[in-house]
Amino acid sequence: MQRRKLGKTALEISVLGFGTSPFGNVFRDTDPQDNRDAVDAAVDAGINFFDVSPYYGLTLAEERLGWTLEGKRQKVVLATKCGRYGVEEFDFSATRIRREVEASLRRLRTDYVDLLQAHDIEFASFDQIIQEAIPTMRELQAEGKARYIGITGYPVGMLKRVAEQVPVDSILSYCRYNLMNTDIEAELAPFAEEREIGLINASPLMMGVLTDRGAPTWHQGSERLKDAGRRAAIAAAQHGVNISSLALQFAVAHPTVTSTLVGMATAEQVKENLRSVESAVNPAVLSEIQSAIGNGFTTTWLTGLPENADYTEEVS
Repeated sequence: MQRRKLGKTALEISVLGFGTSPFGNVFRDTDPQDNRDAVDAAVDAGINFFDVSPYYGLTLAEERLGWTLEGKRQKVVLATKCGRYGVEEFDFSATRIRREVEASLRRLRTDYVDLLQAHDIEFASFDQIIQEAIPTMRELQAEGKARYIGITGYPVGMLKRVAEQVPVDSILSYCRYNLMNTDIEAELAPFAEEREIGLINASPLMMGVLTDRGAPTWHQGSERLKDAGRRAAIAAAQHGVNISSLALQFAVAHPTVTSTLVGMATAEQVKENLRSVESAVNPAVLSEIQSAIGNGFTTTWLTGLPENADYTEEVS
């Protein structure tokens, strides 16, 4: 498994990252033993980057990941988040961040994380993120609770603006680089490369849109976007290709992205994703799938506080 250096940090992380939101039953119920088998398979294959959040399953994903990583902690780069704790529960205050990080460490059965990230910063004021949240996270870093800190979110413009104001070690964007949407390429990827900030791409399957199963009921995307995902799946099947496999191949090939996170819950999913990453994209098939999808899915939906939205953002 290829690894890349995360920005200026000392971390070398796998280009395929293990997203653990499925451990929290975010998409559907999963079995804890299957989760453990998935982690075992991933570590054995060289996947060392594991990303979680107390929000996923309302702490369930952290609890399960902590259990599955027993005896393997030193083999992995462990990332969690702070600031988001429920669908509508956000608190980026210093007091809450400190309390919740301690709780996350207990659930994860460790005394530190390699990467602590402010989760979905678009739901907080810009000033609170740069003046309170990140300074608090830096204090926790100085105390040995986190080796590095980063930010995550959907509006790529805000991610860049925050990183321009205060130093961060990583930036994670989701649903902004995939077969349907390549928004990070305009400004965020060049900026991260110039500043030597690690860039992490999450949700290369557009949170389930680019799958045979299709988007979950809670997905924020428009019906037009979901219809495009269904067209892509049909077109891929006509070529004997799985749409999720193609989407992952496309995302992992980005030269500036340090790691691409994809949710996994079973050993078989790990093996399928590894096979995808190890295979080359067929340019002719890729072109036909992109034609089936069509254009117009940049800045696809609004999320967070209105003032934090991308300047050109509008609902498709």
